[in-house]
Formats: sequence, structure tokens, C-alpha cells
Amino acid sequence: MSEQSIKNETIDLSKVERILEYYKNTRGAVIPILQKAQAEYGFLPEPVIDHIAQGLNMSADEIIGVATFYAQFHLKPRGHHIVKVCCGTACHMKNAKALSSKVREKLKININETTEDKLFTFEEASCLGACGIAPVVMIDE
Repeated sequence: MSEQSIKNETIDLSKVERILEYYKNTRGAVIPILQKAQAEYGFLPEPVIDHIAQGLNMSADEIIGVATFYAQFHLKPRGHHIVKVCCGTACHMKNAKALSSKVREKLKININETTEDKLFTFEEASCLGACGIAPVVMIDE
């Protein structure tokens, strides 16, 4: 079993090895590989990115370029619960920034950060599609 350590945590690379085996050396499969890897690990740790790059005969920078282009991919661990405050026009008009500030104050984190216990990650969204009930907060999906 392949393992690599990251900040005192061991990353089991056998999971990503199975994903790569499924896709072999298919360069066009970068996004589904990243999706499956993130589903396994909860985010895309550096050793996993390096392993994907090696398996696809690409550079880690190319893989990171894809991962950072799409908002669905995360390079840092996220909380068990994702809290989003909508900051779209309707929510903005209903004082979403004050709501966002209050949530951050309660969680003691900033935007796009995760609590130390890894229970919550806080994000702001441009629109959550529920303008009629603004301001909107969404927890998880």
C-alpha cells in the first residue's frame, strides 16, 4: 500500500491508485479523476495531486491549474458542514454582509476557512437562487 504523510496525517494513496487504474493514461479524464479523488479524500491533498500527475504523465502544476480553475475542487481540508451565506443582489440589499459577519464571528473563522475542529467551513456565494426569501444561508447541500 502506498502511503505519504501530510501534516502528521497519513494519506492512503491506494485509493487514488484505483482511480487512476480505472482511467489508465487517459489525459482527458483529469476532471473525473479529480472528482473521484476529492470524493475519497474530502479535498485534494498535495500527495494525491502529485500521484495523479505522475499517473497521467502530466505535471503537478497542470493538475493544480485544472483544480483551481473549477470552484468544485478544494486543495485544503473542508469542514464536515459547509455554511454558505448568499451575497447576491437581493441578499445584499437585505444586509447579507452583516449576516456573514455574524456567522464568521460565531465560528471564529474568515471566508473560505475551516474551524479547527474541522466541523464547519464558511463560504460566501454569489447567488443561492432563493432571492424571494433573502437573506439566504445554506448549510450543506
